[in-house]
Amino acid sequence: MSEYVLSCCSTVDLTPEHMQRRNLAFACFHFKLDSKDYSDDLGQTMKLSDFYAAMQAGADTSTSQINTGEYLDYFSQFLEQGKDVLHVCLSSGLSGSYNSANSAALIARERYPERKIYIVDSLAASSGFGLLMDTAADMRDGGLTIDELRDWFEREKLRVHHWFFSTDLTFYIKGGRVTKTSGAIGMALGICPLLHVDKLGRLIPMAKVRTKKRVTQEIVRRMVQHAENGTDYCGKCYISHSACEADALEVKRLVEQTFPKLEGKVEIYDIGTTIGSHSGPGTVALFFWGDSRGEA
Repeated sequence: MSEYVLSCCSTVDLTPEHMQRRNLAFACFHFKLDSKDYSDDLGQTMKLSDFYAAMQAGADTSTSQINTGEYLDYFSQFLEQGKDVLHVCLSSGLSGSYNSANSAALIARERYPERKIYIVDSLAASSGFGLLMDTAADMRDGGLTIDELRDWFEREKLRVHHWFFSTDLTFYIKGGRVTKTSGAIGMALGICPLLHVDKLGRLIPMAKVRTKKRVTQEIVRRMVQHAENGTDYCGKCYISHSACEADALEVKRLVEQTFPKLEGKVEIYDIGTTIGSHSGPGTVALFFWGDSRGEA
């Protein structure tokens, strides 16, 4: 058992079983579905298939981050047990949860002056955040102290690449990120936006690719361009998707074909309710270790 708690947000988009197996604690974001409150708890309260089916049927969704009081209660349960805490937050480029966690940590340090509590901005999201945490669990299990692991995060976190594409612009239009006119034209032409997470942890549009087949090929090309050691990449690779498993499986097939030295098979996860509330169904994301993330 580790002498400290390695913790993160539920927006890592892994399974509860994965989190338990790697001894990773997590704090839950929240979402609303047609004004009813739910916990974003990795699909335990509501099956993610049911969540996306409700969205496709026209349900309204919204999300809320973990507030300072919730974080304080969450951290206190570990600190009261005499454990130190290293908590990693969803990217500050996507959420204010990092600020709330820091505010809670300031209070916690006054209440538990003998304990260590560190807050890290992951600059990551979805299963890219999950890949970062999974690797951090390896580092912890290899003997890194809490201070050493905090420093490891700051050195290495920008090497986790996040590439996303969407085949359905419905929820981009609904959320106001794409105008109705542009969205209608894009859908008629089969445009699939390709996005990535930049060095500030923001989701940035990179290209408009026509047809699903081409964007699937393009996302793998970006992995060839950025992965550590190119097609000799031998690390882990995760994919997440929102109710479009067939598309995720095709990306998996192409990645495993292109990168024969991968550590194991590509792992596929569901995009959770916090990220999925904004992306909607039809999004596929690809995550891997590579060069330090920049603007392109």
